[in-house]
Amino acid sequence: MSNSPVIGLYEKALPEDYDLVQKLITTKSLGFDFMELSIDESDERINRLLWSRRKRASFITQIQESETPVPSICLSVHRRYPLGSHDPHIRSQALDLLNLAIDFAADIGIRTIQLAGYDVYYEQSDHQTVQWFYEGLKQGLRHAAAKQVMLSMEMMDTNFMNSVVKFLLLKKKLPSQWLGLYPDVGNLSAWNLDVLSELELGLGYATCIHLKDTLAVGPDSPGTFKGVAFGNGCVDFISIFRKLTSMKYGGPFLIEMWSSSLDDPLKEVKQARLWMLEQMRSAGFISVEPGTAEQS
Repeated sequence: MSNSPVIGLYEKALPEDYDLVQKLITTKSLGFDFMELSIDESDERINRLLWSRRKRASFITQIQESETPVPSICLSVHRRYPLGSHDPHIRSQALDLLNLAIDFAADIGIRTIQLAGYDVYYEQSDHQTVQWFYEGLKQGLRHAAAKQVMLSMEMMDTNFMNSVVKFLLLKKKLPSQWLGLYPDVGNLSAWNLDVLSELELGLGYATCIHLKDTLAVGPDSPGTFKGVAFGNGCVDFISIFRKLTSMKYGGPFLIEMWSSSLDDPLKEVKQARLWMLEQMRSAGFISVEPGTAEQS
């Protein structure tokens, strides 16, 4: 396999007091190939979707000058404004935000929007919320197709969209070539699924793979889906990378971490990348050539 896997970093792994230029430069300095931008529930990040043409052009220049690509967005704003909400006003806002994100991505040159697989998050899910979610996503996919932007569904920490099998059922209902998959090996592992079989089923639709560790759901535990240090959770990275090797996966990866749970974000993020590369080498996903092994 390649000696140069493409590994990106989630924006929220970097200190919150850094501006975007600092985040881009730091991402590259830590050895990552790209940064994934966050559009979450906060007003500050939602307002990025309202940037003027001049501000968008400035961000493109910052990306180019830092030599740090931004090929994807994590659009978790739909926790606050879900497509399946019982409130029609919130559903309308959710679709507006999705369309704004698609327009933003098209203007900046971002190719993939990662969608959080929730029909609702703070409300009770039911048959109607699921149907509204389908309808909202169907409309969003029309706009995404017109703008040539991929919408990729992540497996999540709730039952609604927690497996590749469920994604494939969604894909059957909404058979758009602009609906892709963003598998999270941490979330899949936490649900005690056969992760290797899940990857085999869905890898052909994957635009990127999330790398994080988790603690499994059990009879007396709801599981832990965020903030688990690599190597301390339930994810069998060696087996996963061996499977990806056998399937000749050549796509990108994203290391998902949150600076809020780290004592020394820059040090721990750098170590996480080196740790992950070692798992890849041990699994044979990447080979080691004389003098090429990175040192911590």
